[in-house]
Amino acid sequence: MTHSDSSSTSMTRLRNLVVVLVAVALSVSVFLGIQTKSTGTSLAALAEASVPLDLALTNGKPTLVEFYANWCTSCQAMAGDMGTLKQAYGDRLNFVMLNVDNTKWLPEMLHYQVDGIPHFVFLDPQGEAIASTIGEQPRPVMAANLDALIEGGPLPYLQGRGRVSDVETRTVAPSSNDDPRSHGSQVVSPT
Repeated sequence: MTHSDSSSTSMTRLRNLVVVLVAVALSVSVFLGIQTKSTGTSLAALAEASVPLDLALTNGKPTLVEFYANWCTSCQAMAGDMGTLKQAYGDRLNFVMLNVDNTKWLPEMLHYQVDGIPHFVFLDPQGEAIASTIGEQPRPVMAANLDALIEGGPLPYLQGRGRVSDVETRTVAPSSNDDPRSHGSQVVSPT
């Protein structure tokens, strides 16, 4: 055996040893990863533990209704904070979770004008909507709003929905020279 043959064999053994060590390390990592329990709160767990809407509307407590979907990354990102808030406020406040993918909640989605998720509706103890907000909210903002909701005061952090169009529907008789490409606008010819 020449020096180059023994060097090649040593390199092959070293490479094989490295491959084995990496495989063992990955196997241990996978095993430990499977054994580690997730400390995060899931949307499914929150929904399962939420107060049914019909009970929340009649039990005399203020209510936070969250319209969510399992595929919603903002909803997933807020799940941990919502779990923490539920633990802190759950004895004084109803937490209701309504999945927008369940057509059962379509009347509620229409009633509360849900057009984005997560969509939060704040209800007073009589079940009347007093405010709503859309999108991912920081936990301190939600906590301040929940404190105010429980106290019956104005919610300090609300996102406005923006200005709504004041356009009224009018029926205009089409003229004989309407161009479909004008989309209803009138062209004034120079005089």
